[in-house]
Amino acid sequence: MSLQNFWRIPLAAALLALLTACAHPIGISPLETPVRNEAGLNPKKVAYVMTEADRAKEVITPGGGGDKVSYFPYRDLEKSIRDALRAVYADVFVVKSASDREAIASFGVSYVFSPAITTTTSSPSPFTWPPTKFDIDLTCEVSDAEGKPVTSVKTQGKGTAEFAEFKSDFGLSGRRAAAQLSEQLKQQVLADPKLR
Repeated sequence: MSLQNFWRIPLAAALLALLTACAHPIGISPLETPVRNEAGLNPKKVAYVMTEADRAKEVITPGGGGDKVSYFPYRDLEKSIRDALRAVYADVFVVKSASDREAIASFGVSYVFSPAITTTTSSPSPFTWPPTKFDIDLTCEVSDAEGKPVTSVKTQGKGTAEFAEFKSDFGLSGRRAAAQLSEQLKQQVLADPKLR
């Protein structure tokens, strides 16, 4: 093998490593969540499904400049979901499954919300990696204490942020989307007559 060919292999490997480098980690916990007004709460108790496996799910989506970002949507958006439900109902619990009858019965829960989250991110910037646009889609399948389907609640959160706003909060667009999602979830639950 010639000296020229000998160096091609490590150089190609280094280039591949650069192209497939780890994504930039960001947090997308909400900037704010709905205010809980004790006087206006529905007296029912509800639960949402969230497991440690859900919280550990990492997602990688596009950022700017050809880079990618990584985050944990279920872990970071749990507060958005919990606080939206706490702004509507007297008590909110977390369960590991919508079929966990023992926990559901012990909590006296009327409805169980099972969330499914999808996200999309983008940025037109060729120079900076934080996403300037962040969209979150949330669907909660709602069942009663016996596991029978009640309704489905769908909502979205959209957040944007410009380069000058990022500073050290590189997930700002996601955090804004999470805040909007939380308020929208509250409003969707309040508007659904099946959830009263």
